Amino acid sequence: MTLFFTEMWERFSYYGMRALLILFMTAAIAEGGLGFDDKTSGAIYGLYTMGVYLLALPGGWLADRLFGLKKSVWYGGIIIAMGHFTMALPGIFSAGDYASKTELSSLDINSFFLGLILIVFGTGLLKPNISSIVGQLYPAGSTKRDAGFSIFYMGINLGALIAPIACSTLAEYDWHLGFGLAGFGMVLGLIQYKLTGSSLDGYGEPPIPVDETEKSQQSRLKKSVSWIGMVVLGILAILFTGVVPINAAAIASLSGTIIALVAFGYLGYVILFGGLNKSDRNKVGVIAILFLFSAMFWSGFEQAGSTLNLFAERFTDRTVLGFEIPTGYFQSINSMFIIIFAPIFGGMWVWLGRKNLEPSSPLKFTFGLFLLGLGFLVMYFAAKIAASGELAAPTWLIMTYMLHTFGELALSPVGLSLVTKLAPKGYGGQMMGIWFLSVSLGNLFAGLIAGEASGGTEEALAQMPDQYMMIVYTVIGSAAVLFLLKPIIRKMMGEVH
Repeated sequence: MTLFFTEMWERFSYYGMRALLILFMTAAIAEGGLGFDDKTSGAIYGLYTMGVYLLALPGGWLADRLFGLKKSVWYGGIIIAMGHFTMALPGIFSAGDYASKTELSSLDINSFFLGLILIVFGTGLLKPNISSIVGQLYPAGSTKRDAGFSIFYMGINLGALIAPIACSTLAEYDWHLGFGLAGFGMVLGLIQYKLTGSSLDGYGEPPIPVDETEKSQQSRLKKSVSWIGMVVLGILAILFTGVVPINAAAIASLSGTIIALVAFGYLGYVILFGGLNKSDRNKVGVIAILFLFSAMFWSGFEQAGSTLNLFAERFTDRTVLGFEIPTGYFQSINSMFIIIFAPIFGGMWVWLGRKNLEPSSPLKFTFGLFLLGLGFLVMYFAAKIAASGELAAPTWLIMTYMLHTFGELALSPVGLSLVTKLAPKGYGGQMMGIWFLSVSLGNLFAGLIAGEASGGTEEALAQMPDQYMMIVYTVIGSAAVLFLLKPIIRKMMGEVH
């Protein structure tokens, strides 16, 4: 219960703010937004969502070796709340009076970026470690473990369902009230975490050094972390003072290249110099292949908060019975469909398995990509309506989100499970890190695509249907390639089914 509600409120804060993020960046200054163009907004959105997944790797590593899981969750939550309240700060001073504003103040800019950075660091500490504590609650081989994670997963989706509606409603009055509510949600999560924390006694405790060697290693690690922290603070200070000009789009493109090089460089090193036998080398090769297709999937799926969010804002008829539905409400649709259909998909795989008809993991991956492509095919027709000068019905977006949710249910749990099965002994955590790198890379590309396919100008609007069709060709083409590779991948997987 403690972990369920902590995660629910953390996801409330994350998805509540995410529903507002790109809308706030692209809104005019006189409307209380930042007035950024689509390309800059998309790049910042991509860097932010990339950072959330990227910092989960060092966050988990530091918790295992230094802080312990429980303390990492606690301090991570505090940093997340600070980030949201920092983003809400300008609203306290402006009291909603934006109509006369023509330019941004340093408070507007600095509080926004500092808030994003704090949320990224806090989520990196909290997100991987709260799931690890859930895993510790059940002994090895316990049949309750999967049920426990299923309940925990419902907490994630409950928070993600409620948050966009609650935060978007307040944001209709002032953007910063929406950001503040996201922070308040995280505070509620922290309060209940502390009040009911006794139920976690004995789980997620910090590592205790047993001899002088381990004490020395822990001491050196603390010093290293302190030095790295000071360097990071120094870099941030330079960036915030404006000494070094920042080009978000250029940084995002460079980050994508670096992540891809690091991932494939590391996988190549493991295959060539990791001391693995042929079977394990083949399995790492499968992880490398699936890395590409996973990044492809998430680069499409994660456009929910960017490209599709802007489509809902600009080109969707949101009026129902004289009431205009806030744009952010559409961000709850994915979670609603997951809550409805996740048990159905789980039951379907079990039923097919009993009849020896369950598709292989690579084929489920193929289904995921194909369904993602179908979702964007729906958006192609919606974009045609928008390009003609009319508003599209909300059913186009609802249908797209439904198909994307089906794709997520076919691919995401399967990917996590498959990586744990394919990882050679001693490489489990590192291979899971590679999986999260693919998710991180996909999030980054989603933001970059949003800057090009959001129809922010008349020229961009005219090109929008063709850009959606290009996404369809790319994604469904990837699904076809993966389908053709399926026999090779199955053979490389060896005894893993």
